[in-house]
Amino acid sequence: MTAEEFVPAGFVPPASLVTDQFHLEPLGPRHNEADHAAWTSSIEHIRATPGYPDGNWPPRDGMTLEENLVDLRRHAEDFVHRKGFTFTVLSPEDGDVIGCVYLYPPESEESDVTVQSWVRADKSDLDTALADAVARWLAAVWPWRRLDRCGR
Repeated sequence: MTAEEFVPAGFVPPASLVTDQFHLEPLGPRHNEADHAAWTSSIEHIRATPGYPDGNWPPRDGMTLEENLVDLRRHAEDFVHRKGFTFTVLSPEDGDVIGCVYLYPPESEESDVTVQSWVRADKSDLDTALADAVARWLAAVWPWRRLDRCGR
């Protein structure tokens, strides 16, 4: 699937979602240390989250900060080239990374987008609130109508 098929030409992807419980902004290299700390502290919790059924992410043995940086750069490039949209989830209190949201082309023609999200284990009470807020946001301002919410 090309970027043009994933989002319409001329569509400007929103760069943020702000709620009382969390803020979303595009994930990028500047989030490397906080992102790495967030997911490495919660590997088993994330693997148990709906949307991560293949058991491949996050890697049980983690990855180095350098490997994580390569991954963040890839997500940032996907955003720029409109091939996928990854957002970091930030705490409104201190701006710390508490999760992540991924919007990528679906594997099936039955949906327009695959939506995955996770939060740190110590923020697990926000899991459903995040997933539901993102679904409302997608319905309100993104071009997709058939969401694959990965079991949510």
